[in-house]
Amino acid sequence: MDQPATPPAAAYAPLAAVRERIAHAARIARRAPEEITLVAVSKTHSAERIDPLLAAGQRVFGENRVQEAQAKWPALREAYPDVALHLVGQLQSNKAEEAVALFDCIHSLDRPSLLTALARAMDKAGRRVSCFVQVNIGAEDQKGGCALADLPALLARARAADIPLAGLMCVPPAGIEPAPFFAQLDKLAADHGFAGRSMGMSDDFETAIMLGATHIRVGSALFGARA
Repeated sequence: MDQPATPPAAAYAPLAAVRERIAHAARIARRAPEEITLVAVSKTHSAERIDPLLAAGQRVFGENRVQEAQAKWPALREAYPDVALHLVGQLQSNKAEEAVALFDCIHSLDRPSLLTALARAMDKAGRRVSCFVQVNIGAEDQKGGCALADLPALLARARAADIPLAGLMCVPPAGIEPAPFFAQLDKLAADHGFAGRSMGMSDDFETAIMLGATHIRVGSALFGARA
């Protein structure tokens, strides 16, 4: 005899748990949970793993690579046309056209060459895609992101190119208390007049929420370890 299918509620439990963590952190920070956008980072996970979250009402998802998103999201979007897809990984300039065609928001604008490629792609497509400027908040040589000293010039160029700027994004250094870096990004965003702060992942998003995050990028807390 065939075994019964796993009850859908079991697949929804991680999403409910993350939503409760968001609500709890928001209450402590005296913020409304609705101010925080949960970006479910589905990189390396199959459409079959993503579908239970879609069925449970999650509508904002993040992918790291253009090619991977192209392979699985067109079919999912046919079933769920109201999905918003965010690119949360590094973007090569030669993939700008594909990214503009597929994504609703890009979190990794970090250099003039990519800015030029994205502006050209948006002009060609007749579509403006909101971008977060990624800041190398820990001044790490091996990590993407705009250097702090270069940020004002990059923002000015983006505005001149009519690229919609959603705010700033950061990935703090691993193994170090993230709060000071989140606080620094919050101040930078305020200084430059941005409402959006993309910061915080599975292990630290509560801290990020208490320090002003508007978009949190959560993968393992929703999907488990990467495939």
